[in-house]
Amino acid sequence: MTIKLYGFGESGHSYKVALMMRLAQIDFDLRFVDFFKGEARSPEFAALNPMGECPVFVDGDLTLTQSGVILDHLAKQTGQFGGQSEAEAREVLRWTLWDNHKFSSQIGMTRFLMNFLPEDKRPAEVIAFTQARIKAAYKVLDTQLASHTWVAGGEGPTIADLSCCAYLFYPEPFGFHRADWTNIDRWLSNIEALDGWQHPYDLMPRAFPVQA
Repeated sequence: MTIKLYGFGESGHSYKVALMMRLAQIDFDLRFVDFFKGEARSPEFAALNPMGECPVFVDGDLTLTQSGVILDHLAKQTGQFGGQSEAEAREVLRWTLWDNHKFSSQIGMTRFLMNFLPEDKRPAEVIAFTQARIKAAYKVLDTQLASHTWVAGGEGPTIADLSCCAYLFYPEPFGFHRADWTNIDRWLSNIEALDGWQHPYDLMPRAFPVQA
């Protein structure tokens, strides 16, 4: 039975899971969620995920939500991207939790406020505040990557890399410029060079109307 992934192109958390499956050569059926038209708030979607968020991963009788949980499941099921030792596995978990708490959550909100709200409803003070918080997180990540090729410190990429990198590939402005962060830039190039890598908008259809 083919795995179903409910998501959409603008969702960085959906991209994390889709990219993991693409790199691990796992066949899946993407079920597009029309997020900006309220599909994630529908009763039908709530039956899949009462949290009202993407992604949702369905494999037979197993339904999982939250990208970190899904990535961990896939790493354990496939034996890929999970770390090569118990110590590395702890580092993978540490950085995945950091990403969800300090990095992706802040970037996702800031990117939404700056790009997907009507221009007259974009809260400038909130955006400036969250951009400052994200900048501090960039410093943490860039410092880690100054002495490590991959986020968790092992010899190859893990789900920690796939979790932390996802939002940084999006073209919409949110205050990130690769040229400003030498180590992050090199790391992103290494991820782009992985066999099977795809840009989020090549991997999943967009939900937000693209301006001509």
